[in-house]
Amino acid sequence: MKIAVDAMGGDNAPGAIVEGAVLAAREFNSEILLVGKKDIIAGELAKYDTKGLSLDIVDAEQVVQMDESPSMVLRRKRKSSLFVCAMQVKEKQAATMLSAGNTGATMACAMFTLGVLKGVERPAIATILPSLSGHSLLLDAGANVDCKPFHLLQFATMGQVYAQHVMGINEPRVGLLNIGHEPGKGNELTKQAYELLAQAPINFAGNVEGKHIYNGEADVIVCDGFIGNVALKVSEAVAGTITTLFKQEIKKSILNKLAALLLKKSLLNMKRRIDYSEYGGAPLLGLNGGCIICHGSSGAKAIKNGIRAAGEFIAHNVNEHIEEKIVHRSKFAQIWGNISKRKP
Repeated sequence: MKIAVDAMGGDNAPGAIVEGAVLAAREFNSEILLVGKKDIIAGELAKYDTKGLSLDIVDAEQVVQMDESPSMVLRRKRKSSLFVCAMQVKEKQAATMLSAGNTGATMACAMFTLGVLKGVERPAIATILPSLSGHSLLLDAGANVDCKPFHLLQFATMGQVYAQHVMGINEPRVGLLNIGHEPGKGNELTKQAYELLAQAPINFAGNVEGKHIYNGEADVIVCDGFIGNVALKVSEAVAGTITTLFKQEIKKSILNKLAALLLKKSLLNMKRRIDYSEYGGAPLLGLNGGCIICHGSSGAKAIKNGIRAAGEFIAHNVNEHIEEKIVHRSKFAQIWGNISKRKP
């Protein structure tokens, strides 16, 4: 199935978006719909040899700016590349959409147009992070700043599905991000969520602290979107600061430069492990369709890998597995029923 790519979204659009799409079509044999202003996209495509590649253009006359409010986009920009991407998925012209544009507007367009899967209360952004044991999955990374305990239970379920079927982890360990390991730690949200996760048919590893996000203690780390987004932004800043400090130290002496030269291969390998462009984009799990959200500053490499992530989402039938896990498992149905009675 085809992937609808918002060619006008992101700090480096449309150039980096189109280049990334060309790379993905060539390397992964992806079928791509480039959505946006037709003449501009055609001009960018003309820079590359696209013979034999599945790259089509879908015209969209409006562009969503990075600072526009989601509500305004829904009201006034139904002809934008972002909204048209979502419509391509709704109308089954594409299996999933991808954008490096305005994150809030992307989520709003996707939710408004596609809706959520049966049984899912709220979708969640799932971000892959490097860890000492390989990779871990953090969700929610920013879609829901205010959550109830049953939302975290659903995030855990969807995260487990993605980790198992896409990341290839056989029995993903699910951890609840908290301020301490003990079950009684945290605020009311995490305390109640702990009780629910402990009785759910998942491989629950208990609470994990912030210092354990990257040590491989859990494969899936669950939290509300406020905490998840802060944790993600802090992690990105720390990685950038360490890289800058390291470069500054290298320049201080010839010996440091020689040492760096000897370690060049190892340093490049480490950079790849922490570079977001290697992972490409984060799926918005729980939608009745596919949606990949890329970093606003994504370059061609990040877009290419985001399209790869979209293809993996489709190939592994993630939505079908989520629906099966949430709706058709009797124990989960019982948990959902009990939770519904407790809703305020």
